[in-house]
Amino acid sequence: MALTEQYLEEDIHPIDIVENLAAFHDWDFDRISDEQIAMAVEGQWRTYSITLAWSAYDETLRLVCTFEMDPPAEKLPVLYHLLNDMNDQCWTGAFTYWPEQKLMVYRYGLVLAGGQDASAQQIDTMINAAVTNAERYYPAVQLAVWGDQTPRQALQVAIAEAYGHA
Repeated sequence: MALTEQYLEEDIHPIDIVENLAAFHDWDFDRISDEQIAMAVEGQWRTYSITLAWSAYDETLRLVCTFEMDPPAEKLPVLYHLLNDMNDQCWTGAFTYWPEQKLMVYRYGLVLAGGQDASAQQIDTMINAAVTNAERYYPAVQLAVWGDQTPRQALQVAIAEAYGHA
């Protein structure tokens, strides 16, 4: 039976689906609460911390994918310029930098208003998109922040899609 077929007959909480996906993919995960789960997903460049949280208030499944990064203060303007350019190229989700936590962040929200249910395929696609985008732009961030390339030059390495899978 396909992973998605087991959910066709029943309503299942989105975080339960994420937990099953994490187990299916053999990712390390921690079910923080009924409404939140955190996991580690290994990519080509690094291991990404991914948290998914369900908000019943606005019926949104929020995904936050992070990795540590501590750029020199003088490189923050370059990083922010690069983030704007990266976000112009992303059709789903968006990148930001949280300086207090020293984290590069990719965020995405799946709105399920009106009592809609998320499918395993939708959630798996969300997680895959987060890792794919982080992998795609990771080299550009490195080149712009530590390689002294302009954001435009650095983004040239991100034109081609990253290979691999979550």
